[in-house]
Amino acid sequence: MRTLTEDQVEIGSVLPDLVIELTPTAIVSTALATMDFTPVHHDAGRARAQGSKDIFLNILTTMGLVERYVTDWAGPEALIRGINVKLGVPAYAGDTLTFTGAVVACENGEFAVEVRGKVSLGDHASGTVRFALPDR
Repeated sequence: MRTLTEDQVEIGSVLPDLVIELTPTAIVSTALATMDFTPVHHDAGRARAQGSKDIFLNILTTMGLVERYVTDWAGPEALIRGINVKLGVPAYAGDTLTFTGAVVACENGEFAVEVRGKVSLGDHASGTVRFALPDR
């Protein structure tokens, strides 16, 4: 995979969509990988008993997916400088999470991408990721 160069990134550039099927296995395995043993992320019965529709994605996984979305596009040498994300509706098992984004700014060699992660209920995550590219 190749990392983009500064001259390949323009304000207004649209990132390709990233579509993720939220299988129960994916939700449970990512919760366990982030050492989040809260029952709402791996036990459907306990999640429903607490008022949820089903198990749902944890915050650490959501943030990792936001970062992955940008770095999959920008390349492996892109350096994340900051993430400012607002969480919205839960991302339940059985749903599809779709990330969209666009470059909205460039200042002092740092780019900003506005990111939106949407599920059937609405926005799961929305915000901005700032990153820098290596000098070539």
